[in-house]
Parts: sequence; C-alpha cells; structure tokens
Amino acid sequence: MKSIRSAIENTVSISLFNKGLAGKIFDEVKLSGAKVVMKNNSAECVLLSPEEYLHLLDSVNEMKAVVTAVQRLSSLDPGSLLTEEEFSVRTSLDISFINSSSGVDFE
Repeated sequence: MKSIRSAIENTVSISLFNKGLAGKIFDEVKLSGAKVVMKNNSAECVLLSPEEYLHLLDSVNEMKAVVTAVQRLSSLDPGSLLTEEEFSVRTSLDISFINSSSGVDFE
C-alpha cells in the first residue's frame, strides 16, 4: 500500500504545467523530493531538486570508483608490488615525509 501512496503523491500530470502550475510543482519538488511527470499515462521525465541531482551524481561517481577499485584489486599481481624503498629508488623520490606526516590522508 505504501508504494501506491508514494506513486500517487510523487506523480504529476504534464497538463498541470499547461495550467500555469509549474512554480507550485517546483516548490513541491524542493519540499518533498522528486516527482515523475506523466504524459499520456506514461512517465515522461523526473523532476529533481538541484541538491538531489548533485547527490545522485556523487553517488554514481562513488560507485564507479568502487567498481574501478574492485576491478584493479581482482587483477592485482602481488609480485608486481614495490616496497617503499624500491619505489624511492625507481622514482628518485624521497618519500620519507609520508611516515613522519600526521593527519595526512593519501587516497
């Protein structure tokens, strides 16, 4: 029953836009969340607040990063890993500051 209630509360007919109610609909989206715009009894589009849209984009980007990390870890050859000393020698970089740094996060 909750899904039916949600469907009714979160859909809006495209004809309401033609009646000059766009401002009211946009206010409802800001207050209560996304709305599905219906046209000829079919979903035409989804209205989201800018905050909801940015949150959705952030979530998608985070999931892409997780998928990339899992893929990389699944094909990782432990024999190809370098120790800190080997890395410093190969790259001619002094990375001793890493161990002495407090509060620094590396990703």
